[in-house]
Amino acid sequence: MSSEGSSPPARHRGLRIAAMVGLAIAVVVVGGGIATRASNSKHVQQLTEAQARPVVTVSVPTRGGSSYAIDLPGRLEAYSRAPIYARVSGYLKDWHVDIGSPVRAGQLLAEIEAPDLDQQLAQAQADLLTAQANAALARTTAVRWKVLFKTNSVSQQDVDARNGDLAAKQAIAKATAANVDRLKVLEGFKRIVAPFNGTVTARFTDIGALINAGGGSGLELFVASDTHKLRLYVNVPQNYAARVVPGTQAQLTVPERPGHTFAATVEASARSVDPASGSNLVQLAVDNEAGELFPGAYASVRFNLPLPSASLSVPASALVFDHRGLQVATLGPNNRVIFKPVTVARDLGDSVEVSSGLTASDRIIDSPPDGVSNGDAVRIGPGSTSAGMLADTPSRAGPHFN
Repeated sequence: MSSEGSSPPARHRGLRIAAMVGLAIAVVVVGGGIATRASNSKHVQQLTEAQARPVVTVSVPTRGGSSYAIDLPGRLEAYSRAPIYARVSGYLKDWHVDIGSPVRAGQLLAEIEAPDLDQQLAQAQADLLTAQANAALARTTAVRWKVLFKTNSVSQQDVDARNGDLAAKQAIAKATAANVDRLKVLEGFKRIVAPFNGTVTARFTDIGALINAGGGSGLELFVASDTHKLRLYVNVPQNYAARVVPGTQAQLTVPERPGHTFAATVEASARSVDPASGSNLVQLAVDNEAGELFPGAYASVRFNLPLPSASLSVPASALVFDHRGLQVATLGPNNRVIFKPVTVARDLGDSVEVSSGLTASDRIIDSPPDGVSNGDAVRIGPGSTSAGMLADTPSRAGPHFN
């Protein structure tokens, strides 16, 4: 049958089917385009929101040690130091030791010529002889008058007078003898001797020098120091004063002996904080039998002190100080910021040891961006530690971008 013979109803039915197919295709194409556009728009929105989040560097705290060291300056002093003054006036006759000389207790250091003292002693000895002679005569007279009284030749008043004169003369003789003894003792001070075993660390006199008696007002002649053991004085800051107690061990170094370390032990503490320096004065003892250390020298002292509790070390740049106090910004679930108050146990410069407020699993934000607050979402940027990135907990509410 030819096409011209086709019935009009069949032709119209084919056209309707074709139109419906075309309409369906158009609906599918338009719907797919709309869905794709909506999906792209949502993806762009998510990317935009993610890009708007601040980028932070994340790390985890590290365990601090069980002890820490502090280095402080100190000064060495002789365990015993005695400035030696003259007790008599005169001229220096001779000196026998110079600076750096080891001396024994009682060893002669110098001799003083004191002619005035010699004359005073000679006069006092002559006065003593006179007083003793007068006392002897008074004793003889008193005995005679006592015998005469028995024969009623003299009165009791006369006997009492002679006995009183005897007592007075004897007292004068004793006083004169005491003065002689005093001058003899002073004569002994013409010999300047060492007070203890040690070293002569200073000499301020020479032969022929005028010597003035006294101590404190005049210049000392010698300085003797016992250097077999030294005292080390250190000002310990108030933060550490409670942990530097008698018995604490320390190590010291001095510039003149590089590479050498010497042991020291805390002997005493002032137990008082100086308001000017905010420190407590501590005294240590140092064995110096080898004589390698010098009194008066500067020393660098290291104390190894135990930490009061386990601590965590974080970068100093992670600390935030505001009206709420000292805090550290951490990264919580869904990469949202959580500020935690902390207590610093020790400041190490580029890092600090925190004694409370953090756990070892916390993710620390290094150098938190300005204006970031609790609950703000952030992105983990490059440079973060792998441990800090692996600790992240992704959100279940929707896509999560790093």
